[in-house]
Amino acid sequence: MYDVPVRWSDMDAYGHVNNARFLTLYEEARVAMFFVGARAHGLGSFEEGIVIARHEIDYLRPVDFGDPVRVEMWISALKTASFTVDYELYDDGVLASKARSVCVPYNLAEGHPRRLSAEEKDFLTPYWIRS
Repeated sequence: MYDVPVRWSDMDAYGHVNNARFLTLYEEARVAMFFVGARAHGLGSFEEGIVIARHEIDYLRPVDFGDPVRVEMWISALKTASFTVDYELYDDGVLASKARSVCVPYNLAEGHPRRLSAEEKDFLTPYWIRS
């Protein structure tokens, strides 16, 4: 769970969070998990490169400017060279959006995808909810 502030710049002309900015809110929560959270567990390899292969998002209700939104995340798929993050975004305790991102570990220096390391799998496993 991660609280993400809603900024004035996230708003559209109708006074709601712009649809594209939802991805930014999800990204902030994901970065906190894979960079800050992983680093706190002694794992820095995610910082060397993760790319997004796919995003899916469902908008369930508008989100207005105000208090931070809460993003809950879990891993819904864990494969050899990718993992899927599922999210739910809550505004004032009400579910406002659901999303999914397929993440691929990536070697930025050499310009190609890579496999998940054993340490990365160990970090992700407690968040994995098998369906």
